[in-house]
Amino acid sequence: MSLLVPLYVHPAEDPDAWRRLITAGDRTYGVVINPANGPGEAPDPAFTAAVDALRTAGARLLGYVDTDYGVRTPAEVTADWDRHRAWYGVDGCFLDRTTARQEALADCKRLVRSLRRAGASTVVLNPGVHPAPGYARLADLTVTFEGSWSTYVSGFSRPAWTARLPAEKLCHLVYGVPLPLVPLAVRTARERGATVCGPVTGELPNPWAALTPALTESDR
Repeated sequence: MSLLVPLYVHPAEDPDAWRRLITAGDRTYGVVINPANGPGEAPDPAFTAAVDALRTAGARLLGYVDTDYGVRTPAEVTADWDRHRAWYGVDGCFLDRTTARQEALADCKRLVRSLRRAGASTVVLNPGVHPAPGYARLADLTVTFEGSWSTYVSGFSRPAWTARLPAEKLCHLVYGVPLPLVPLAVRTARERGATVCGPVTGELPNPWAALTPALTESDR
């Protein structure tokens, strides 16, 4: 099991979260870097130093880019990726709020190709739901669930096409997981065909600000 960690907290606000993650950096699938709902307007020295430490620890770094469900243009998305790469040396990109509809698949395919041509070695799509089947073939990893633990327990359903994909191509991001149940969340993701997951104890509006206890418990 590998953890995808959306690290949506500033190093100056919670340096302990970053320190704990750095110690576990080589045991993650990747760490999503999100300085300002994207790369921001200028490099952040605090992020630069923290990201360098994560890289040294062996973590794969993914720059956060919001696609706004296809509303943002490919040029805007690529420009965010370029800044992430220039300022923080990320390895790939985490495309948040991607489309999931069949009719938008061709546009997403062109976007992923342009990002790979621009140097993104890893592309993660996050529609947060099961998209039309073709999406998962475009990316290295597709997040097919993002939601609360209660929804994950009672409202999750798995379409048949996911069983034909390698489990390492799918990810489930679950928040609001009671700390003692984090190992169960990891096992549940595996049983549901996703060997990459991100169980955290935090709640909305930013559940990913409370990730380090889950990071520890998931190893059990």
